[in-house]
Amino acid sequence: MIELDEKQESGVGFITSVMGDQFGGAFRDSAASGRFSSAITRMAASWAFHDAWQHEGISRKEKSIAVISALIASHQSLELKNHVKIGLANGLTVAELEGLLIQLTPYVGFPCIASAQTAVIAAMREAGVSPDSLQTSEERGLL
Repeated sequence: MIELDEKQESGVGFITSVMGDQFGGAFRDSAASGRFSSAITRMAASWAFHDAWQHEGISRKEKSIAVISALIASHQSLELKNHVKIGLANGLTVAELEGLLIQLTPYVGFPCIASAQTAVIAAMREAGVSPDSLQTSEERGLL
């Protein structure tokens, strides 16, 4: 086991506060394991979740909007699911997430938004905030 430094512990504390104890515990275990990619997890704890997320420049909600937008634009649907959940924990609403998808559509294109929409809906379902009738483009037979 690898001992985490102060910044890494702070990052683990942050991610636990927005994603819950189960996710935070798995994140800590990954960072401290010494196994393949544990160094990357420690970097994320220190750099992303301590240095960036806890920086005072903009609000957590604004940070979530920026990160979600970047992940959509770069087609990172797996990581997008985590950051939609973080965004919800940081105060984003379902209406704001839809508004973000609408705002990004002319800039990233419909195929990118269709993929992102699937990840956003899945994350909202997992977080328990998705309206029951909400379907992905795939579920509606559009993809």
